Amino acid sequence: MSLDYSWQELENAIRNCTRCQLYRNRKNAVPGEGPKDAFVMFIGEAPGATEDEMGRPFVGAAGKLLTMIMENLGISRDSVYITNVVKCRPPNNREPSDEEIEKCGIYLETQIRLIKPKIIVTLGNIAGKTIFFMGKERWEGIMKMRGRVYNMKIFDLTVYVIPTIHPAAGLYNPNLKNLLIQDLKIVKECIDKMSTNPQDMTAKPKTLLSYMKK
Repeated sequence: MSLDYSWQELENAIRNCTRCQLYRNRKNAVPGEGPKDAFVMFIGEAPGATEDEMGRPFVGAAGKLLTMIMENLGISRDSVYITNVVKCRPPNNREPSDEEIEKCGIYLETQIRLIKPKIIVTLGNIAGKTIFFMGKERWEGIMKMRGRVYNMKIFDLTVYVIPTIHPAAGLYNPNLKNLLIQDLKIVKECIDKMSTNPQDMTAKPKTLLSYMKK
């Protein structure tokens, strides 16, 4: 997919995609939403039932929890771009297969290249694994990788990647919800730091050690 595509053309391509079998059961593909030049990009796994109904990302129970935590921390949802690795709902909310992720990857890659985010927040294991693969970095599972800031080269972009758990995991588990809150506090600190010192994007990772969790 060429970067000469307009956003409307990209979103139309996603909504009419037949690259994998997920299109057969979808009601709506879910391209994503938010500013097309967002400073921060949130990436989840795949749409759920509510997202499939509405054609919008993170609008079900997990999305409402994520939005509430973000807003409480001073991160406006309207200020970030939010999408998923896979744009169509897998049956019964199963994890997307490697083939589905590969077939859909061109859309996420194009979104990242067009938005040029400074910070990428991955929600859950699938999203983290996918972004680390794009950055040619080793992925060791969400519970080991979460809670840290990673300075990464993705395509031609220098990006800070912050993995956290999927908000669905925190819906009924207070401990996991607290981990999500802790990680999103790191996101807020990173946003504040990069907003006031944009030159830090070219600095070494040690500039973030003050709020990186070991």
